Amino acid sequence: MRSPAIAVSLLTVVVVGLALPSQLAAQEWSAEQQEVWETVQTYLDFANKGDAEGFMSYFHEDFLGWDRSQLVPTNKADRWLMVEHNLATRRAVWRILKPVAIKIHGDVAIAYYYQILTLRYAEGEVRTGQSQWMDILMKQGNKWVLIGDAGGAVSEN
Repeated sequence: MRSPAIAVSLLTVVVVGLALPSQLAAQEWSAEQQEVWETVQTYLDFANKGDAEGFMSYFHEDFLGWDRSQLVPTNKADRWLMVEHNLATRRAVWRILKPVAIKIHGDVAIAYYYQILTLRYAEGEVRTGQSQWMDILMKQGNKWVLIGDAGGAVSEN
């Protein structure tokens, strides 16, 4: 029965979410930091809704990032293949997304955040995982786009 697995996953997410330091939610962001954070939320929403094209529209052509699950950094074309595979094999069920820090230097921003995500895999399995990310964005016209990232799943050691 899948309902108990989903309930346990959601309970885990809520408990861990409540345990996160309260100062994360209490931070005061400048208008520009808020704009960067809204951008991060927007492209992650595209990914979690299964919209690869919407998600990848936030990637700069010269993007280079390092997902912990990969041995070497990946460019935009490599990441596109990863995203297509991931979206074909799993869907987000529930998410907690918390900003940790956002630094802006002119037209470049660095956003650090933490994510708890419950996924339902194609075969029906439901798993909850945690990840930490550092996204590097550049303002291109009126839009912040990803030029790099680093992060991935948090080890359960």
